[in-house]
Amino acid sequence: MKPLRKIRVYPLAFESFGVRSMCTLVETNDVRILLDAGVSLGPNRFGLPPHPREYAALRQCRRRIIEAAEKADVITVSHYHFDHHTPSFTDWANLWSSAEISARIYGGKIVFAKNFKSKINFSQRKRGWLFKKRIEELSVRLEYADGRTFKFGGTTIKFPPPVFHGRENSELGWVLMTIIEYEGEKVLFAPDIQGPLCDSTLRLMLNEMADLAIIGGPPIYLADFRVSREMISKAVRNIALLSRHIPIIILDHHILRDRNWRDWLQKVIDNSIKIGHSIVTAAEYIGKENHLLEANRKDLFEAEPPSREFMQWTKIPMRKRKLIMPPI
Repeated sequence: MKPLRKIRVYPLAFESFGVRSMCTLVETNDVRILLDAGVSLGPNRFGLPPHPREYAALRQCRRRIIEAAEKADVITVSHYHFDHHTPSFTDWANLWSSAEISARIYGGKIVFAKNFKSKINFSQRKRGWLFKKRIEELSVRLEYADGRTFKFGGTTIKFPPPVFHGRENSELGWVLMTIIEYEGEKVLFAPDIQGPLCDSTLRLMLNEMADLAIIGGPPIYLADFRVSREMISKAVRNIALLSRHIPIIILDHHILRDRNWRDWLQKVIDNSIKIGHSIVTAAEYIGKENHLLEANRKDLFEAEPPSREFMQWTKIPMRKRKLIMPPI
């Protein structure tokens, strides 16, 4: 894997780190950009709440995001799911969030966010309105970035028009991709496109000719439940096509919520290597092992049974549990 020379990319929180997120810090000599400063845990998998090891990963990733935010000039919000932005309410059970944490992340920053008034579903419109109220109190500047381009010295930050969150006309709404270009290098950040599943999203990505792409993969853990196997196969074919044109792909997020994800992708990964390209997880990109905690939650509970105190905490009604830090 040939690294970029001009643009520096630092994955901070992903499923390969044990949490739900795609938070990444991207730096040029002009500007530091924190992409999608959110993180969460899946509240229920296999009939089980998150394991203590997942909470340890959540706490660690949240700290990492806060530290990166303190250095960042710009923070982006691709859409208003809680694993992609940090709300100002207290929720230790799912998000490790609070008003103080939100202020530390967004306070005094330039924020480029998805417009909550257009191309958005109902739940995200409400969250976007609440986010606006909070951020206008905290940030230096809040800009709705849909279809816009911004310059910082020799660095260009471009936000194409919103694309679908997965398949065409998805009930999950739309997301913003981010393209960062500096001195002839280009990084494409494509959260929650799920492959992509949508042909128009694929065409947009191919037209950009990026050197590195950070892509949210398809939700294979939902196969035959919310997403058909035919759609997942289409996403895999699209990843294969992208890998022929993009030298480095960081593929992570939804796809790593299933520990058998390589069964779908190994051939594509191998073919990419043959032409001198690479498809890696966020953890692999920085030379670390994958820690798929949610995907292995059932095994974690069997191998490392949580303490009685922790299990008692999980029995507290969620409304109250959010206000109490987990005993880990």
